[in-house]
Amino acid sequence: MTSREREVLLLLANACSNAEIARQLHVGEETVKTHVSRVLAKLGLPDRVHAVVYAYKHKLVPDD
Repeated sequence: MTSREREVLLLLANACSNAEIARQLHVGEETVKTHVSRVLAKLGLPDRVHAVVYAYKHKLVPDD
């Protein structure tokens, strides 16, 4: 996974929408959709909900 894809995964885990991710990363929503699709494909996951679970299960989300 690229560093940008990991960044997108962490934003997904923080309940950000595609529009919110796009604003934070200064990219278009289509670019975010591409990143999300690649994250899901690389991790073998069916949807963004599973990606969030994956991020927490694998302790990719920092503790507050």
